[in-house]
Amino acid sequence: MKLLINLAILFLCCIGVSGQTYRKEICVGFRVNSSEIDLDYGDNASNLAEIVGLLTDVQRNPNMEITGVSFCGSASPEGKSLQNKQLVVDRCASLEHYIRQRVDLPDSVVFKSDKTDVWQKLAIYVERTDMPHKDDVLYQIRQTPEYTYNAKGTLVDSRKKRLMDMNFGRTWNYMLREFFPLIRNASVLMVYIKQNETKQTEIPQEVKTPVQSVDTIPQETSPEETQPMPAAKSSRYFAIKTNMLYDALAIPNVGVEVSLGRRWSLAADWMYAWWSNNSKHRYWRVYGGGLSARKWFGHASEQKPLQGHHIGINAQILTYDFEFGGKGQMAGEPGGSIWSRLNYAFGAEYGYSMPIAERLNIDFSLVAGYMGGRYYKYIPIDGHYVWQSTHNRHWWGPTKIEVTLVWLLGNNNYNVKKGGNK
Repeated sequence: MKLLINLAILFLCCIGVSGQTYRKEICVGFRVNSSEIDLDYGDNASNLAEIVGLLTDVQRNPNMEITGVSFCGSASPEGKSLQNKQLVVDRCASLEHYIRQRVDLPDSVVFKSDKTDVWQKLAIYVERTDMPHKDDVLYQIRQTPEYTYNAKGTLVDSRKKRLMDMNFGRTWNYMLREFFPLIRNASVLMVYIKQNETKQTEIPQEVKTPVQSVDTIPQETSPEETQPMPAAKSSRYFAIKTNMLYDALAIPNVGVEVSLGRRWSLAADWMYAWWSNNSKHRYWRVYGGGLSARKWFGHASEQKPLQGHHIGINAQILTYDFEFGGKGQMAGEPGGSIWSRLNYAFGAEYGYSMPIAERLNIDFSLVAGYMGGRYYKYIPIDGHYVWQSTHNRHWWGPTKIEVTLVWLLGNNNYNVKKGGNK
């Protein structure tokens, strides 16, 4: 029935006119980085069955003629240029092979195009939404050259880089999620059908919706109509983390870090270990926490918050009680809380956070500065702990070392593979 309606629409367009050409187009989806036709993917099965049936029916109709079948491949702009070009060619060839296996098409009506303007497609999708920074995105797509070279032939700027830098990478990640799948996974097949000169053909009664005829074949095509997408959700970049060096020392710890924007972040952490074996005089007790204010810099931090190089200031408080069968050492007043003559530290920090998975980073950090406070030395005698001496600490040097596993949370807060998905 669907094929009959398609044919009826084509006949309807031809009433009172002869020798005109009309177009029918479909989109075929491809999985990421693949050029194989997958009938189980999206609407591929029904779309391909529809176009094969339409071509077959037109060939059988003496009043109609196929004047062109155009195969166009596509890939999204975030991938590497050479790989994307090859992917476009392969997808175009796969689509042509599938159709021509099922429909006998002469070479004279077959056309192929591997020069799809993906940036123009992206601009069309952006125009149809109310995404943040919409006007800035359209300006960069339409006014910035795809590549800019200096007098020595060195690449110094590009359209892609400017878009990736926009709004700390949030704009690029929004397009990566909302638009790029529509571009990278779509190859278009366009069929041009001509109504031969003949007597007026009676139109089936069931077709009641007129379709406006066109006089020429459109030279450019745009993506299928899509419903306007909702505005981007507010991006909140934050992370939960744990220092794996402390974990290895049996000191459970947890931290949280929040991006404040403009490449600033605030981090807080807490550790707590309360292990003891009184009969063997073994104590492994420590608890405390710290705060850090960080400034991120470097190329990686331009792509997305909470990655790349960072510098900052750090402050910590802690108390501890360590003993291994002999002399022990306790920071803080015996029997008191962390606030009772606590030990403290503050200093400057440097670190680098690198991605290891889509939602995971490893952050290497070192804090150097001053650590002060009072601590006590004691020994166990006859079931009692006897105080030996009191000391005031004045330490200058490293105050904290981190090899931290970072779990990225929040909208758009994920890592993109090098070269991007295609």
